[in-house]
Amino acid sequence: MKPLNLIALLLFLGGAVWALTRSDRTVREIQNAYYSAMSPFLKSGSKMETQARAFLGETHHSKALEAELESTREQLGRLRLIESRFRALEYENVQLRHALDFKKATTFDVVAARVIRRNPTTWWQTVEIDAGSKRGVGTQLAVLSNQGLVGKIDRIDNGGERSSVLLLTDEKCQVSVRIENSPEVGILSGQRGGFDGDPMLRLKFLSANTSVHSGQRVFTTGRGGTFKANILLGTIDSVEKGALDSEALVRPSVNFADLGAVFVLLDADS
Repeated sequence: MKPLNLIALLLFLGGAVWALTRSDRTVREIQNAYYSAMSPFLKSGSKMETQARAFLGETHHSKALEAELESTREQLGRLRLIESRFRALEYENVQLRHALDFKKATTFDVVAARVIRRNPTTWWQTVEIDAGSKRGVGTQLAVLSNQGLVGKIDRIDNGGERSSVLLLTDEKCQVSVRIENSPEVGILSGQRGGFDGDPMLRLKFLSANTSVHSGQRVFTTGRGGTFKANILLGTIDSVEKGALDSEALVRPSVNFADLGAVFVLLDADS
């Protein structure tokens, strides 16, 4: 045994013998002095134990709240997904109702179709629909919506199952038009390039002294054989007068940013 340990043992034994040989009164006094000296440490230890238990309880409660919050977030995500699907179905249902109303009201022989594909790089030029030659659709037939003229069929795809539509907003789609309450006629087409906002159409070959003004509606004349007469195209937005002729910007009646249900006009004869 090491000397220090031996000395400590002897001191402990000596203290114990000394305490045991004292009188009861002296022993009690020693005990009271000991407990008085140790009391602050005992109280502190008890307080620390209480705080530790409270901390552990709060930690357990926090974990339960965190699990409950995560479960609530998952439920909220599912509800948002359900709401999004519901809104999409509701919007599609509204479009189908409008399409059905249009088909019932029109005197044209039409085939209903849906826009199924749209390329971001040709967003304002072409769309693909789910109707082709197997349903009687051919090239150069007019395509309508319940809002007005959409464009014309320029290609049959996928063995007659689908078709490509050249939109009115493409500069290659040119239409002979008239303006309501005016003798003016001209050629309407899309414009080259992209659009920051909604696309606009350009109406050319108006007379130099034209009295056309904003707000007047533009309709097809029926000339050329592709488009029947009196199909709505849009509304005059502004007029630019020149020395020899005038031009106008026309706001389309069709919402080309969000095409859904369309109709192919089967009888192209005016």
